[in-house]
Amino acid sequence: MSLTTTTTESGTTPARAGRTGGEPPSTERAAPKPHASGRGRARPLADVALSAVGACALVGVAVTVWLGLWVTPPDRFMGNLVRLLYIHPSIAWVMYICYGVAFLSSLAFLWPRTRSLRFDKLAGASSEVGVVFTGLTLVTGSIWGRPTWGTWWTWDPLLTTTALLFVLYLGYLTVRRIPGEPEVCARRSAIAALVAFVDVPICYFSVLWWRSLHQAPSIADPVTGKTYIHGSMAWTLLLSFVSFTLVYVWLVARRYRLFVLAEREDDEGLAQALAERRAESSQVRA
Repeated sequence: MSLTTTTTESGTTPARAGRTGGEPPSTERAAPKPHASGRGRARPLADVALSAVGACALVGVAVTVWLGLWVTPPDRFMGNLVRLLYIHPSIAWVMYICYGVAFLSSLAFLWPRTRSLRFDKLAGASSEVGVVFTGLTLVTGSIWGRPTWGTWWTWDPLLTTTALLFVLYLGYLTVRRIPGEPEVCARRSAIAALVAFVDVPICYFSVLWWRSLHQAPSIADPVTGKTYIHGSMAWTLLLSFVSFTLVYVWLVARRYRLFVLAEREDDEGLAQALAERRAESSQVRA
């Protein structure tokens, strides 16, 4: 292959090689430029859907607050204190969803036919959101209990089992941080999630199993499904449940994506470290 040189201010540099010899031309190609119409920068459908879920959740929560504070009437017995109940039961509902999803995801990981680290990530993301909503459940419940019971906290069966739930899943998140091989860590975490979930049905049915300061289910009977509220109160509470469920979906999807990005970054860092190690070994041999 013939090679010519050109003289510049900085010296003599080789010019582009001609294709007169037998060597094949370079296979390097320039990176493709994005299409002028902007299609290369189009957002994935999943991102658009997730943004829509987040927007709907934000609007739903805002409308729930507006309806709960200014539109719905006060309760005949609790007065304006009932307005807090448009938020508190929905937060507790999401707490149960979080731990239910973590339980099912952990089972799916432990089952050989469905074993995948994706279920481990989903269990971790759902549990992290669940711990946040458990804390909010305890806080809003204490705010409601102060004027109702005359105290911020009492060792009521429901409050005690909810606090235990908070501690158990904090322990589960701690187990997830123990270093080890991904499969081993996921299996260990799945077992911890199953153990922690034992307290969930105990927490939910505690007001029915034991004498409690906390009122029995005031929205619907958990056995017969009979509803106790109607009219604008029922619609506001229904909107609250839907809105906070959408908040859960948005938060878990975001947290799951962070798990995926962190795993990808770890893999790229490992690949880069191995490449640097091979380069050092090549230099030593040379």
